[in-house]
Amino acid sequence: MSAITNKIIFSTLLFFFAAPCYLTNSQSEIPRTTKFSQSVGSPTMKFLYCYSCGYRKAFEEYSNIIHQKYPEILIEGTNYEPPGLNMFFSRLIGVIKIMIILCIIGRVNIFHYFNQPQPSWWSWCMENKIYACMMLFFVSKIFEDQLLQSGAFEISLNNVPVWSKIETGRIPQPAELFQIIDSHLQFTDNLNSGFAK
Repeated sequence: MSAITNKIIFSTLLFFFAAPCYLTNSQSEIPRTTKFSQSVGSPTMKFLYCYSCGYRKAFEEYSNIIHQKYPEILIEGTNYEPPGLNMFFSRLIGVIKIMIILCIIGRVNIFHYFNQPQPSWWSWCMENKIYACMMLFFVSKIFEDQLLQSGAFEISLNNVPVWSKIETGRIPQPAELFQIIDSHLQFTDNLNSGFAK
């Protein structure tokens, strides 16, 4: 192989090793908590949302609306972790994807290790490395993202669940959320005044 071919292969390998690390690090850079009030002893509203579904923007909008109407409420938001083995399978798909891409770039006939003849589609992948690797990368990314999407937008006030998108199938309207907050705060105030007597 020529020096230019080796440089191209090295650059491609570096890209495919660095890209998953970057994607993993960018997801871990999601701010875990956003607080709009630092009052001690004030009511706390916590949002658990699906970051990969794009609900971060909805959380920020609701946070601003709630903070304007109820400045005494401490607002926190964090990513809702996918249930069960979804995270494990998503990462497993990512590792398998990288291994297959490395085999395609390195022209490794993996079927030889299983005493099987090389299929024609694998020969096509060897001849069209860039197209095959890009196609594999993006198709597997679709499956990885699908496994991580929970569709969650869960809201709790003082550790009491007040809304669940998983159960209701929708995000609450601001008026609904205001009514829930008012009811909860009024109930809490009644309890506290009852204990003070």
